[in-house]
Amino acid sequence: MPRPLKLVSHRLCPYVQRAAIVLTEKGIDFERIDIDLASKPDWFLRVSPLGRTPVLLVDDEPVFESGVICEYLEDTAVPRLHPADPLLRARHRAWMEFGSAILHAIAAFYNALDEQALCDRAAELRRRFETLEGRLAEGPYFSGRQFSMVDAVFGPVFRYFDVFDHVRDFGVLTGLPRVQGWRAALSVRASVRQAVDPQYPVWLCRFLTERRSALSRLMDVALGATGAMVVSRD
Repeated sequence: MPRPLKLVSHRLCPYVQRAAIVLTEKGIDFERIDIDLASKPDWFLRVSPLGRTPVLLVDDEPVFESGVICEYLEDTAVPRLHPADPLLRARHRAWMEFGSAILHAIAAFYNALDEQALCDRAAELRRRFETLEGRLAEGPYFSGRQFSMVDAVFGPVFRYFDVFDHVRDFGVLTGLPRVQGWRAALSVRASVRQAVDPQYPVWLCRFLTERRSALSRLMDVALGATGAMVVSRD
C-alpha cells in the first residue's frame, strides 16, 4: 500500500496553501509537516535546494516548488483541474503566473516603509485586479462553474485581504463585482478553508505587525498594539 504523501510546509506560506488545495480537491491523503523557515532543519535543506516551502515528498522523493508540485498532481491524479484544450490550458497556466505576481505585489504592499509607498503599492494591486475583472467569466470561479488550478492559486491571494480589510479600505477590490464574487466563492470552498489552520488569521496578523512597515503602524492603531485579532470563518 503506498505511503501517504508528505507536504513540507510553513504555516503562513501561500504557495503551500495552493498545493494543499490541489491535494484536497483531488482527494489525496497527505501528511503536513510544518517547519520554521527561520531555523531550517538540515533534512529540509537536503530536500529543498532553494530552501523554500512547499516540498512534496513522494515515497521520500522530493518534488519542490509549488507550480511543479501542482503539475505533478495534475499528471497523476483526478479530477483534472486544468482544461483539456491545450491552448486554454496554457492560458490558465499564464494566469497562475499572474497570481504569483500578485503575491509578490502583496509582499511589496505589506513591506512598504511609508504611507506614500503603501498607497503606491495599493494602486499597483488595484491595477492588477482591474485586469482580472475584465477577464473573469460569470463565475462563481475563474472560468465559470468548474473549479480550476487558477482558483487554487487565488484562494491564498484573497485570504490576505481578510486581514487588510480590518485595517482600512485600501480600495484594491472596491467596485470590482466579479473579483469580489470570485473571492466570496473561494472563501467558502472547503479545500480553500482547510488549507490553513484556524489560527492562521492571528498568525498572519502577528507576522504583519512585526514588519515595522507603514501597514504595521496602521495595524497597531486599528487592531491594538499587540496586533491580536479574530477573523470569523463562518
